[in-house]
Amino acid sequence: MPRSLSTPLTQRLGIAFPIVQGPMNGGSTPAMVAAVSNAGGLGSLAAGGLAPNEIRSQVASIRAQTSNPFNINLFVLDKPTPTDDEVRCALDQLQPIRAELGLVPGQPQEFYCEDFQQQFDTLVDLRVPVVSFTFGLLDAPSVQRLHKAGSLVIGTATSIAEALAWEASGADIICAQGTEAGGHRGTFLGHPDNSMIGSLALIPQIVDAVALPVIAAGGIMDGRGIAAALTLGAQAAQLGTAFLTSAESPIHPAWRKEIRLSTDTSTRTSRTFTGRAARGITNDYMTRMAEHEQDIPSYPIQNALTMEIRKAAGVANRSDLMSLWAGQAAGMSRSRDDGVSAATLVNTLAKETIAAFG
Repeated sequence: MPRSLSTPLTQRLGIAFPIVQGPMNGGSTPAMVAAVSNAGGLGSLAAGGLAPNEIRSQVASIRAQTSNPFNINLFVLDKPTPTDDEVRCALDQLQPIRAELGLVPGQPQEFYCEDFQQQFDTLVDLRVPVVSFTFGLLDAPSVQRLHKAGSLVIGTATSIAEALAWEASGADIICAQGTEAGGHRGTFLGHPDNSMIGSLALIPQIVDAVALPVIAAGGIMDGRGIAAALTLGAQAAQLGTAFLTSAESPIHPAWRKEIRLSTDTSTRTSRTFTGRAARGITNDYMTRMAEHEQDIPSYPIQNALTMEIRKAAGVANRSDLMSLWAGQAAGMSRSRDDGVSAATLVNTLAKETIAAFG
C-alpha cells in the first residue's frame, strides 16, 4: 500500500485520502463538509430533509468554503399516502410521551416529507461533483441525467442484490453499508432483517460481485478500520459517527455526551423513531415504544409524527427521549479529544491508516 493511500477511486474522485465523511442526517453541515474536503477527504451533506431552496443555499455555502469535490446525499422516497387510521393509531401510541413533554395531542399532518423529484431536479441543476442515494434505487435514465450534469453517482447497498441493482442502473460507486453503521439502514430490497450483514462479511462479497469501486461503511472509527476495509477490497471507507463529536458537528450536547459514554453494547436498531430501522443509542423512548415496533407507520410518516417530540426532548435536555444515532463502535470516540476539528480528524485517520499497514 503506497504511503499516499491512493486508490483508483480516490484518483477518480480527486481526493487525497480514501476517507468519506458520512452524510449524517442532522449531523452534517456545510462547514463540516468543506473542512473534510479541504483536508483531503470527501465531505458529504445529508439533504434528504431539505427543501430545494435549502439544498441550493447549502451547496452554495459549501462551494464558498472549498473548491474540492464534495457529496450530496438524498433519500429515494415515493410520496407517502398514509390512511387516517394508520396516522391516528401512531398518534395514540405517541400521546403518553407527548404529554410527558408538555405537548398538546398530535394531529395528522398535511406534509410528511420533501418531494424527492424536486430535490433530484435541483441536484441535476446544481451539477454537484458527487451525489449519493439511500433508501431506494434510481432508474437508469435518472442516473444518466446526473452523468450528463457531470456528477458521479454512489448507490447505497446493504446486500449483494442491492449492489447489483445499482450497478445495473449505471451507478459509478457502491457504498456497502454494514449492520454496524449508525443511523438509518439503506435497505430497499427484501426484508430488512435479511440485510443485517456485518461489514466484515458484506464488503468482500460486494467487492467480488460487482465491477464498481466500493466504499465500506459501518463501524469504522479509526485508521485500523480504514486499513481493514481497504484490505477487504474496498477503495475507500465512510465514517459517520467518528465525525459526530467533531468541532463542526451541530448535534445536541446531550447526544454528543451519550456517544462518548457509550460501550460496545449501547446501540440497537429500531423503527420506533422514524418508521425505518436505524441504529442509535438505546434509551427510554426505544424501550417504551418497543411493543409497537411492528405497528408503526413506515418512513417518512413516523419520522414526521415524532419530530415535535424529538425537538421538545432537545429543548428539555431529555436524552432519554431523543434519537441518538450512533454506530456500534461509537465508544471509540473517547480516543479523540472532544471537539477535535474535522480537518485534524481526517489527517489523523490518514496517519493511523498508514501506521496500520506497517
